[in-house]
Amino acid sequence: MSQTMNQTSESSVRQNPGFYALVTALAVMALGPIVIMLATSLKLNVDVMSNTSQLLFMPTLSNYETVLCDVLWYSPAHVEYCDPTFGRALKNSLIIAIISTAITLIIGAMAAYAIARFRFMGRGVLSGTTLMMRMVPPAVLLVPVFGIWTFTYCFGEECLAGSYSGIILVYVAMNLPFVIWILQSFIVQIPVQLEEAARVDGANPFQVFFLVVLPLIKPGMAAAAIFTFRIAWNEFLLANALLDRNTRTVPVTIVNSLTEYDIDWGVIMATGSLLAIPPILFTLFASRQIITGMTAGAVKG
Repeated sequence: MSQTMNQTSESSVRQNPGFYALVTALAVMALGPIVIMLATSLKLNVDVMSNTSQLLFMPTLSNYETVLCDVLWYSPAHVEYCDPTFGRALKNSLIIAIISTAITLIIGAMAAYAIARFRFMGRGVLSGTTLMMRMVPPAVLLVPVFGIWTFTYCFGEECLAGSYSGIILVYVAMNLPFVIWILQSFIVQIPVQLEEAARVDGANPFQVFFLVVLPLIKPGMAAAAIFTFRIAWNEFLLANALLDRNTRTVPVTIVNSLTEYDIDWGVIMATGSLLAIPPILFTLFASRQIITGMTAGAVKG
């Protein structure tokens, strides 16, 4: 009887027009900004400002040529002066995101292994504190980090503020608690007997960690890498305060291109479209590992 009622309720939900209307509205809300961004990136400023060319317009790649003029193998005819700002910002974003992600994964995996396997005083408090540290909003840390990086950590004329090292250290400290928390749940699921068997065969602690533990937590490493890379790639607030003109990332460059007198929406939307490509490619490359990692990490063994 109950099974029949459940089937009836499920069929009524599927056949209810309001359900499909809600799904359609959610899809439009999710995909609408992306479609508008892509469409605007293919328009000239005249078409962007025109009220009659919202749907019907002649697509053009001139905005992408303007953004990528310093990396193209030809010189676009409409570009009088090639501004290398985006190319430099893209390089900065890749360097900062990749290095900070790699350092965070290495340190986080070792710390998670130590918390999961070793018995020491304050182990439970340390495990809970790492997660609580991730709950602190970056905006709260902006003023103290800027003051410390600007006035304290200076070596001669070089300071951490405005350099790759400074922002990478901030991102590592910001993402490390999350990586430790997610990898700890994976390491706990690994049978201790596998590590003991490796030690019996003559493996030292580093060989046990790198040759036995790390291959078994690849799904967790992939999931943590995706989230860490995306946070470092899209972060704006700390990057805007700590980086200078030569080390700015793409999000900071996009915001700084908005001026009071001139806003080139086509170029800005083209830059935003290009900004979304690396995280999408990285996510698609490790999509299978991400799904496995999220599913396994949600269940405590």
